[in-house]
Amino acid sequence: MQEHLTIEQAVARIAPLDAAAVRAAEERQKGLLKPVGSLGELEALSIRLAGITGKVKNSIDRRVHLLFGSDHGVYDEGVSGSPQYFTRVLMEFYAADVGCGINVLCRRAGVDLRLFDLGVRDLGPTPRVDASCKLMPRGTENFARGRAMTPETARRAVEFGIECAGRAREEGYQILGAGEVGMGNTTPAAACIMAALDSRDSALVGRGGGLTDAAFETKKRVILGALDRHRPDPQDALDILSCVGGLDLAAMTGVFLGSAAYRVPAVVDGVIAIAAALLASRIAPLSREFLIASHRSVEPAYAAVAEAMGLHPLVTLGMRLGEGTGCPIAMQIVDDALTVMNEMGTFAEVSLESEYREVLKQ
Repeated sequence: MQEHLTIEQAVARIAPLDAAAVRAAEERQKGLLKPVGSLGELEALSIRLAGITGKVKNSIDRRVHLLFGSDHGVYDEGVSGSPQYFTRVLMEFYAADVGCGINVLCRRAGVDLRLFDLGVRDLGPTPRVDASCKLMPRGTENFARGRAMTPETARRAVEFGIECAGRAREEGYQILGAGEVGMGNTTPAAACIMAALDSRDSALVGRGGGLTDAAFETKKRVILGALDRHRPDPQDALDILSCVGGLDLAAMTGVFLGSAAYRVPAVVDGVIAIAAALLASRIAPLSREFLIASHRSVEPAYAAVAEAMGLHPLVTLGMRLGEGTGCPIAMQIVDDALTVMNEMGTFAEVSLESEYREVLKQ
């Protein structure tokens, strides 16, 4: 039976990585047929997965990607270069599997795609889209004029994300990704990041999907004006989400909290996802231990958050599509890391003269 955790209940469940499993995984890595540390991040990933699950050998045969759609009232300020109805169209395309980026990458990586409508304008009942938590049918309010949503709505969206992570765990998924779609959503992402970092540095604002110089200046002005107007508490994720966030951001914040509560590794995509990861860490600092950064987004705020959280993106591909497209790519790398841990031979299993063994193990 699916349980419904509150934010507080989820946070209470989050525990540190299993230290004994981490030590055992480190020892196994030292015994594998290679110089210690020679596989870099692949080794670190397999060790961290052991800490998450409590087992040295793991698999991620069952993978899921959770994609949240929502529109944003701040779009009305001219902060996006794409028509707002693209949010609805793209959700319909994902559901129909017409070949969007996230569709083909998930299919290639053996990842199941789950779609959620939290507030997409004019998106009616659509096969394969879960609209059970459509909190604001026309998306958030324009945070240049007032709060994006009420604190109660922000909480409900976060708790829905926790529920989605719990459902994934209940269905047997061993790793999950989180993505989003919503025209203009790099604006609330940058605003949330700047609020959480207590920064007013406009260099953290990027162009998103592509803006004219004039629109880019408008975007920076809107974000700075909203932060000065609302003054969200940098340590209060729900206050930040309520003031300048988005429903997609709130749900992904919940996914990352749920990932930690249910001890399932979660993959972080680009700037919008890492904004949610940062907010999750404001609620539960230990949640960052369960996150895997996929790719280094070209958005400037991404690097600032990754550094602040100590996250190390696996690849740099110049990507900025969104949808969570970095997640299925990263899951394949995680699978490689686990294959090394699970299947590589050890010095103990082969006959090798001791002097060569010592050289290789250094």
